[in-house]
Amino acid sequence: MVIRVYIASSSGSVVIKKRQQAIVGFLEANRIVFEEVDITMLEDQRLWMYRNIPEGKRPEKGNPLPPQIFNGEQYCGDYEDFFQAKENNTVFSFLGLSAQPSVKQSES
Repeated sequence: MVIRVYIASSSGSVVIKKRQQAIVGFLEANRIVFEEVDITMLEDQRLWMYRNIPEGKRPEKGNPLPPQIFNGEQYCGDYEDFFQAKENNTVFSFLGLSAQPSVKQSES
């Protein structure tokens, strides 16, 4: 499965931008293969994200905000969940990965 991070490239919120960068930076630093999905550019992906976030993780009002993390079709969590997993050193299990991926050859 592919780790997907749903982001908003045109967000006016500094908090959202910092949270997105924290997740992307961590994944890149740990060479975890992932793809960014920009919900501001891809309406069908934004709707898919909204539909696939579990009921208990949705805000009382409005739509769930990025960043949101999925492993394939499986919801992993939002920034708070990611941050907690990082603090507990359980990011790989949080992402549904069995172990740290092997180092990938650089793509030049």
